[in-house]
Amino acid sequence: MDGFFKRTYDLVRQIPKGRVASYGQIARMLGEPRKARFVGFAMHSSPGVAGGVPCHRVVFKDGRLAPGFAFGGPGAQRELLEAEGIGFLDDGRVDMSTYEWEA
Repeated sequence: MDGFFKRTYDLVRQIPKGRVASYGQIARMLGEPRKARFVGFAMHSSPGVAGGVPCHRVVFKDGRLAPGFAFGGPGAQRELLEAEGIGFLDDGRVDMSTYEWEA
C-alpha cells in the first residue's frame, strides 16, 4: 500500500491552487478506479499541507467535504479552500461544475 500512497500524494500535489478533485477522480487517474476509498485513506494518513500534500483539495464527487477533516477539525478544509478562492453552493458543497480540476 505504501506505493499506492506515494503515487496518490504525487498526483494530489499536482492539483492546482483554486481547484479540487474527487477521491474517485484521483483513483481513476492512478489507473485504480475501484480504490477511491484507498485514496481517502491516503489523504487521512498524509503529511498534509505542511508536508506538501494539499489533501484539502480532495473532496467527494458531489463536492461534499470530508467529515471531521483530519488536519484541524471539520471547518479547516472549508477555510483552506475558501482561502484559495474555491466557491461553495448554498448547501455547503464545493461547486464542482466550476472548481473541479480537469487534468
